[in-house]
Amino acid sequence: MHTTGPGEAIIRTSEEVAAALASGTPVVALETTIISHGLPQPRNLRVAVELEELVREAGAVPATIAVLDGVARVGLDKSMLERVATEPGLRKLGFRDLPLAAALRASGATTVSATAFLAARAGIRVFATGGLGGVHRGWTVDQDESADLDALARTRITVVCAGVKSILDVPATLQRLETRGVSVAGYRTDTFPGFYLHTSGLPVDWRLSAPEEAAAVMRAQDRLGGPETALIVANPVPAAEQLDPELHDRVLADALAAAEREGVTGQAITPFLLDFLVRGTGGASLEANLAAVRGNTRLAARIAAAYSAASATPES
Repeated sequence: MHTTGPGEAIIRTSEEVAAALASGTPVVALETTIISHGLPQPRNLRVAVELEELVREAGAVPATIAVLDGVARVGLDKSMLERVATEPGLRKLGFRDLPLAAALRASGATTVSATAFLAARAGIRVFATGGLGGVHRGWTVDQDESADLDALARTRITVVCAGVKSILDVPATLQRLETRGVSVAGYRTDTFPGFYLHTSGLPVDWRLSAPEEAAAVMRAQDRLGGPETALIVANPVPAAEQLDPELHDRVLADALAAAEREGVTGQAITPFLLDFLVRGTGGASLEANLAAVRGNTRLAARIAAAYSAASATPES
């Protein structure tokens, strides 16, 4: 077993990302679980490259994050990205797994909780992902809740997402975010997005209409101080690109029944349900997921640019 020695760096920011942060150039963090665990090969690598290109097209620098041989990498080069997309047995790392992965020199893709933490440690303020984790259905029995919620309650980062995964208990998740003091705003919507669906049907209290407004909220967070909580910018997948709602509801009901029948619980439940949805919808759920991720990545880059511009302007 190989372990890290004293003095070894366990978080390394790429030269490009470090230079961007030092110069005030906007940077957007990207997670890698969707690449290693959410998409089939070779499409996963193509999507990883595409998402980085979307960030660059908007004038920002992408910082795709993963842990390789115990080192948390904030910003991946081509060979590292290929490794995340192709290496078999790559672990799925949440925040709690990071010290173990570092000490044991393990490799893995980062979830929302790990990506948010590492991005914030590097000084990155904006992070794009698909859907957040949250409170699972049946929480009153098994108390299964994603570490994403706790991480966002103590990490000053703006997360652009399409809501929370629709396999979860969305009302309970929104309640938990409120309890933990995490700010939530819809982007050009008055309802919380439904991940694969344009809307979950649940209202949001705040609406943002432009990247500059999101940047202004971030600046207000900085000036207010207080707990280091996140800002969630809930950006719905376009209605034309969403999964058919009737198909979604029917297949999800079948998936939940299958999970209960087969006794699937714990960490296995999310991949089981998502895989069931992909197969049950003939791949349509995957396409809706990717449409959401692309839209979130574009918006995140625009918010990062607006925040960088605002930060460069002295307060009046």
